[in-house]
Amino acid sequence: MGHLFLELLKERIIVFDGAMGTELIKKGLKPGECPELWNINHPEAIEGIHKNYIEAGAEVIETNTFGANRIKLSHFGLSDKVAEINFNAVKISKRASEGKALVALSIGPTGILMEPYGPLTFEEAFDVFKQQISAALEAQPDIILIETMSQLAEARAAVLAAKELCNLPIIATMTFEETGKTLMGTDPTTALFVLSSVGADVVGVNCSLGPDKMASILYEMSKYECVPILVQPNAGIPKLINGETFYPLSPREFAQNCTMLIDAGINAIGGCCGTTPEHIKSLKVKVQGKKPLGIKPFQKTTICSDRLTVFVSSKDPVKVIGERINPSGKKILSEELKSGILNGVINEAISQKAAGADILDVNLGVPGIDEASLMKKAVLYLSQTVDIPLCIDSSNPEVIEEGLKVYPGKALLNSVNGSKESLEKILPIVKKYGAAVIGLTLDERGLPKNAEERLEIARKIVDAAVSHGISKKDVIIDCLCLTAGTEQEQALETINAIKKVKEELGCLTTLGVSNISYGLPGRNTINSVFLAMALGAGLDLPIVNPLNEKIWEIIRAADVLTGRDKKANFYISFAKKENKESKKIPSLTFNIETADKSLYNSIVSGNDAKIEEYIKDLFLSGMDPFKIIDHIIIPALNEVGKKYEKGEYFIPELLQSAEAAKKAFELIKSHFLSEVKIAKGKIILATVKGDIHDLGKNIVKAIMENYGFDVIDLGIDVDPQVILKEIEKHPDLKLVGLSALMTTSIPSMQNTIKLIKNKFPSCKVVVGGAVLNKELAKNIGADFYAKDAIEGIKIAEEVYSRESGSFLK
Repeated sequence: MGHLFLELLKERIIVFDGAMGTELIKKGLKPGECPELWNINHPEAIEGIHKNYIEAGAEVIETNTFGANRIKLSHFGLSDKVAEINFNAVKISKRASEGKALVALSIGPTGILMEPYGPLTFEEAFDVFKQQISAALEAQPDIILIETMSQLAEARAAVLAAKELCNLPIIATMTFEETGKTLMGTDPTTALFVLSSVGADVVGVNCSLGPDKMASILYEMSKYECVPILVQPNAGIPKLINGETFYPLSPREFAQNCTMLIDAGINAIGGCCGTTPEHIKSLKVKVQGKKPLGIKPFQKTTICSDRLTVFVSSKDPVKVIGERINPSGKKILSEELKSGILNGVINEAISQKAAGADILDVNLGVPGIDEASLMKKAVLYLSQTVDIPLCIDSSNPEVIEEGLKVYPGKALLNSVNGSKESLEKILPIVKKYGAAVIGLTLDERGLPKNAEERLEIARKIVDAAVSHGISKKDVIIDCLCLTAGTEQEQALETINAIKKVKEELGCLTTLGVSNISYGLPGRNTINSVFLAMALGAGLDLPIVNPLNEKIWEIIRAADVLTGRDKKANFYISFAKKENKESKKIPSLTFNIETADKSLYNSIVSGNDAKIEEYIKDLFLSGMDPFKIIDHIIIPALNEVGKKYEKGEYFIPELLQSAEAAKKAFELIKSHFLSEVKIAKGKIILATVKGDIHDLGKNIVKAIMENYGFDVIDLGIDVDPQVILKEIEKHPDLKLVGLSALMTTSIPSMQNTIKLIKNKFPSCKVVVGGAVLNKELAKNIGADFYAKDAIEGIKIAEEVYSRESGSFLK
């Protein structure tokens, strides 16, 4: 800490500035013009805006660089201007501040989906942000502000790039939807812990929502009181008045609505879209005398995916690490890994999660393979397939770094040991990527024979980790066990070592329980008894086979007897579930064949590993191809849609299921129905003239194509005449989808709709984007408003199923 800004956050609520775009429009920024180019062509205008915010009371001003990365600038043919634009922007801000305000370098998203959902790799994202930050650092900003991120993986890459380049305070804010999750399904808790783990000093929320809609999201972050919080809401939901977009909250209303955010617990506040110096002036008055959120160390260990946080502590119910993604003793899995195939890995992940595993250990150690590349591939696929966190299992630094680098959450690493070489090579990687780590109680001397020596090594590992800046709570000790078949006396030494580590170091503990029975008959019995003994000694994170029901009986019972399961709530729920399962009558929902049910479940779960096999089996049984589509694939997609609407699924699951369905469609089409067109209808998609954002449009495109629609994507910044010409080419086309993210693009969207309606009155128009809502869509003449991809599919199916009226009437 120690930086002026971070110290000020402890003393009072710091006020940031408001929107840059709103002010630039007032000064003449035209639709489709690059705002960041004004740093070169109109520096005096930018400086004037900064000064107005400082006069209004802003203590931190943000540079006009939100879209000044090479990917965004390439849309304007300005990718070679990254250095000049960012350097100038900081210089302008510093000149305007005159020492009265701190300067935050604004870093926005690239607008491209990251792997495995899109083409942007971690390496490219990291390099894009590194280039932008590096150029700006020459002009000496005071703070790095990474903002308006909807992909946690992208925000994480930006934070890592900033950390590599400088020691300035780093702020990272995400943008959330009304569901309380980001576009990609990240919840506020997970965003908080993942971003802070990789080095963000301040975490927060900005854009998309007004103050009233942001309160619940903010509460979820601030309740942990472990990281300073920044919040920057919009001035309400935009409306269209006299052909211009207008944010409804006046400065007084905005400041009044922000009271609930201040009361929730924050350290800094400013404005986003639609806010002006007048809004900030009113806000400044509201924060006077208000105490900032008090920050203290968070006591529990967190392990996170990009969609779920698992809390681990000695007082909470035991958490289970699934052990089955490990080729040791598994010939089929080993052969698959040698061929670079991950079907078995994916299937094990799905089954272990379904059985209740909290974390999945991922060990790909097969001799003769490129383990580093395969680990990277597996981590990407697994992070898409399951929402529970991963434990990357390897002692090879190259493999570890490849896995941790691309993992979009806060992983657990298995492992480091007490040898000097291991500590020196592994711990810097753990620190860099913000992981938690398992420490094995062995060193250059091998595995100790007694509990005291294991405690000594455990203490050495903890001390080394702390010296590298890793929190003690993120070091989990494995006291190791050997098979009782050859080292019988070692069983009790392991149990005693667990007790000593808990009592003297206060660390969490883990253990690969099944090692104890290797080479002995009746392994399940020995494993079960040893697990019970270890749990009694204080074991927190057993590494076990979660498909073994006996394991769960022991864990749930032990949680009650050790006081971890307060009022036996988990045990009672478990017992009720077991009783219910034992009485369950087999489902008769599907009465054809196993392949029928398997294909359906594969699409719902997004697991396409055996889809070709299932479809071939259905054809061999004589099932008509259209029946496969109408009675299996389409119902499965409908089930996915329902899960999305209920908040059980998010964009990652939606994309994965859609990809599985697409594979099924393509197999039927290529092998059995090559002469038949399966597409449900054609749809044109375009981001309107003056808008270069297409992240949401690209998601809609991917899902619509996988649902069987023929999508014609015209790209970004599309002139209305281009859209009209494309409609003319397709007489059977009934629907056009228009997207916009910027408020300045709404008039352009309205004009495009008007031109479409004049020339093609029967053609329907659906609109979507962050700045739109149902009322605004109706006002600009659209037939439909789609709040998300699933709503868009429903509209498309309605349009092509019959002559439809407007959903907005």
